[in-house]
Amino acid sequence: MIINRLLIALLFAGSLSCHSTQKTLQPEGTYANVKIIGAMRNVMWKGELGSNIELDTINNKKGLYGLGPMSYLRGEILINDGKAYVSKVSSNNSMSVEKTFKASAPFFVYANVMEWREIDLPTNIKTLQDLEALIDEQSKNQKRPFAFKLSGQITKAVIHIQNLPLGTKVSSPTDAHQGQTNYPLQNEKVNIVGFFSTEHKGIFTHHDSFMHLHLITEDESKMGHLDEVELGKMKLYLSAK
Repeated sequence: MIINRLLIALLFAGSLSCHSTQKTLQPEGTYANVKIIGAMRNVMWKGELGSNIELDTINNKKGLYGLGPMSYLRGEILINDGKAYVSKVSSNNSMSVEKTFKASAPFFVYANVMEWREIDLPTNIKTLQDLEALIDEQSKNQKRPFAFKLSGQITKAVIHIQNLPLGTKVSSPTDAHQGQTNYPLQNEKVNIVGFFSTEHKGIFTHHDSFMHLHLITEDESKMGHLDEVELGKMKLYLSAK
């Protein structure tokens, strides 16, 4: 009887140990609703700038949303409802935006979302910090990570495009951000695609945020990584599943 109890205890301890190991691996794993390729920290600290995913290899483009930088940090990528956009810095520091799936990324996060939960953005939600707190509160009982989006008016914003000089060696975030070009926006109608997670800092969000967001103007002439924003009248859409 005592031996049986010892065997049960050992099996139970082994089960807990396996479960714990799986949990530590989860942040870089594969999720049912979200696919994560590569890691931001490997780009920033290890200089892994080359392609880990070719966008045109994503077969299911129905309700597809995704974002990340271009390979070698030479632009920004956004997929918004099955349409892919690539933004680059032109020679005169202006911006070009092309609609194309012919692009690759060193890290990328994407999901197919067919159902959304719509929320009128409260008028007191103005900044990215306000938005992060609201989304965290609204998604306590939701699977994470997940995609979300916003649509409507911004009062002002700053977006950036990575434009790393060719041949640059990267071993720190300072190296990686060489050539980054910022673009201020004012009074624009926009669409914003984001991904939220409390477990993926350094994977697809920065170390100080639970969100990674890219913004595109309604006329599709400007697109980039969203750094700062003053939100106006907008609707927030959270992935329903």
